[in-house]
Amino acid sequence: MSDIEQVPVTLTVNGKKVQRFVEPRTLLIHFLREELNLTGPHIGCETSHCGVCTVELNGMSVKSCTLFTVQANGAEITTIEGMANEDGTLSALQEGFRQMHGLQCGFCTPGMIMRAHVLLKENPDPTEEEIRMGISGNLCRCTGYQNIVKAIQYAAAKLQGRDFQEAAE
Repeated sequence: MSDIEQVPVTLTVNGKKVQRFVEPRTLLIHFLREELNLTGPHIGCETSHCGVCTVELNGMSVKSCTLFTVQANGAEITTIEGMANEDGTLSALQEGFRQMHGLQCGFCTPGMIMRAHVLLKENPDPTEEEIRMGISGNLCRCTGYQNIVKAIQYAAAKLQGRDFQEAAE
């Protein structure tokens, strides 16, 4: 057993209230993965550069490797596990990534979808340039980003009730 004092935290994660005792130094990514068994947010660089650990915290996208769990006390957090529609079907973004082939190895996908989710809340109809700027803090080593951008455009159109029309190449 650890000699480090543990402190209480209460969070709402994917719509469910969670109460635990944690060491003050516990990073949110480790809490989510190890305490709550939510392994969708990945551990990558652990320096906030790659974005694979991105989650939504109180409406903002945050890199959970740079936040202590105690700093999130009282917060509402959504991880990729909370992104599906209530009936279990894929969200517009998840569907977009599937339909537009916005993933290859899939390692960056949960963080990319979470960042795109907040981006579309901030800007429901972003241009390609705005999408590229909006996801610039999340790295993908496989795709070249073109299909990720298409996936986000697809989701934006679907959320607005429009059909996605790919640009002619």
